[in-house]
Amino acid sequence: MKRFLVVIVLLFINTITVAQNKAELRGVWITNVDSDVLSTDERIADAMDYLAEIGVNVVFPVVWNKGYTIYPSPTMLELFGIEIIPQFANRDPLKKVILEAHRNGIEVIPWFEFGFSTSYSLSGGHIIAKYPDWALKNNQGNLVVKNGFDWMSGIHSGPQDFMLKLIMEVIDNYDVDGIQGDDRLPAMPVEGGYEDYTVQLYQSENSGQSPPSNYGNTQWMRWRADKLNDYMVRMRDSVKSRDTNLVVSSAPSNYPWGYQEYLQDTKTWVTDGMIDNFIPQLYRQDLGSYKYELQQAIRQIPFAKKKIFFSGVLAKVGGYVISPSLLLGSIQANRDSSIAGETFFFYEALRANNNQLGDTLLSTFYNEPALLPYRNGNLRRPKGNILNEDDSGVNLTGNWTQFPIPGFKPNILLTNDTAFCSIEYNFEINSAAYYDVYTYIVTNTPNTTAAEFTIFGDTDSTIVYVDQKNSSNRGWYYLGTVNLPDGNHKVVRLTNKGLESGKYITADASMLLLNRKLSPDVIVTGMKDKNIKNTNIENPENFMLSENYPNPFNPSTTIEINLNTRSNIKLEVFDILGRRVAELFNGEMDSGLRRYIFNGENLSSGVYLIKLSTPAQQLFRKALLVK
Repeated sequence: MKRFLVVIVLLFINTITVAQNKAELRGVWITNVDSDVLSTDERIADAMDYLAEIGVNVVFPVVWNKGYTIYPSPTMLELFGIEIIPQFANRDPLKKVILEAHRNGIEVIPWFEFGFSTSYSLSGGHIIAKYPDWALKNNQGNLVVKNGFDWMSGIHSGPQDFMLKLIMEVIDNYDVDGIQGDDRLPAMPVEGGYEDYTVQLYQSENSGQSPPSNYGNTQWMRWRADKLNDYMVRMRDSVKSRDTNLVVSSAPSNYPWGYQEYLQDTKTWVTDGMIDNFIPQLYRQDLGSYKYELQQAIRQIPFAKKKIFFSGVLAKVGGYVISPSLLLGSIQANRDSSIAGETFFFYEALRANNNQLGDTLLSTFYNEPALLPYRNGNLRRPKGNILNEDDSGVNLTGNWTQFPIPGFKPNILLTNDTAFCSIEYNFEINSAAYYDVYTYIVTNTPNTTAAEFTIFGDTDSTIVYVDQKNSSNRGWYYLGTVNLPDGNHKVVRLTNKGLESGKYITADASMLLLNRKLSPDVIVTGMKDKNIKNTNIENPENFMLSENYPNPFNPSTTIEINLNTRSNIKLEVFDILGRRVAELFNGEMDSGLRRYIFNGENLSSGVYLIKLSTPAQQLFRKALLVK
């Protein structure tokens, strides 16, 4: 039997309610240059609140810039002794962005901005200083510096492995929604490729011949671009091995310019399904030029792939801020071309001139909520389930006093009573899943001390002590992760156990965030939450789709369906990419038990999804073909 990676497939289910919602990508890039949004946790929280308010549903925060990560990186610490860019030492901006964005129902796709560029006008910086053989060389044997950017080789195994380590540690250490490369990942200036590693690789594949000295040679360009294509596939497969629902996004320069200058074969990336969404940088400062670039970009992709196309809009650079008329004209041009969304470079533009552009979006194109098109009518990130201390479902015991200092919308409770006091938070759970549990901590109150929290899961509980006077605990404080079934459940309890005379403890909001690492199979629609485990099981009032047998199978498997009433049904099989590979029945069927054979003799090994549908309902089963 061949060994292969079994990828768990999640096919999202649309409902009538969700189908009425808009499906648009409304993205914003978050930078650490010409922006202070990442400088404090408070600014991050404010930014995510505002973006949610104006209808944004995905952010792309920078995590790799000028040879440094914007998060504490074990890889960077091991290789270079600096785990995070110095301006954010002793902080984790990415962690905070994820928390505050997910609290607001916004997806987070980290953006590896510098890609294979190591630095800006620093002769390669600390990376090339330590690994000089990683340097991208031109045909004169010099480091390639293009438009001020210093480059390492995009073909050399060292830089390739290094960048993939950074990508995978973000995927593994953070509950993110995908990753994004841009005009530098994967990419390399066309002038490069003459470093020893690449020359020797070329020679080994071309009968000992050296690369042409003309870096614009058609065959030489194609060979290097194919190596970058291979790396794009490697990136995609590595990310998808963790979770098929993680998005692989690309925001390159427009084709063919990006190919001619940076060997980015984005046309192939799109056509061959290497990426999940495509956001070319259509950076123009007048509407005519923008429309021209938009049409040029659209012409380069097959019609069937148009659904993954979203435009990158330049909203700010230096002292330039896009005008409201150009902003609206660009979006209208997108919609006129059936482009369902855009991403703005970058966040600060929306807050300029007293929020002029952000408020313009809210009052026009973004005046209704929108689901992300690539989630097939579902929410990967429902908003945080938050209970304030004075909400229904929160039960108080003992003496608590409202204290007039800012907490989470708006104040807090406080007690210094040594007689027993408690506060319990009872959440309504719509979907059985794992949830991260948070409490909101205010640390600028007098004489606070450690407080005892208990978090309750389905079958167990955990006690957590939180120092309420430690300023580093301010804001949303993570208490733990619990598994919760549907229904109303006590999840958090705070008590004054052990409170000393003259000391205080405070109480504020508690929050649950869906943990996607532990609950990848939970489906959340615009109306209600569902667990895929439940949707795969029979509905006895209508019809049943039993587990196919055998499973795994080779080459055929038996599928049983059972109808209680006469109905129009469709029985289909889809592959991992959502392509229909078989239609076993389509028409009206009498009640009773039916068996169908699905033969995969001409198909490749992998996971297939069996779908049984009527006009009102859909059921699914997973089938594993092993050859």
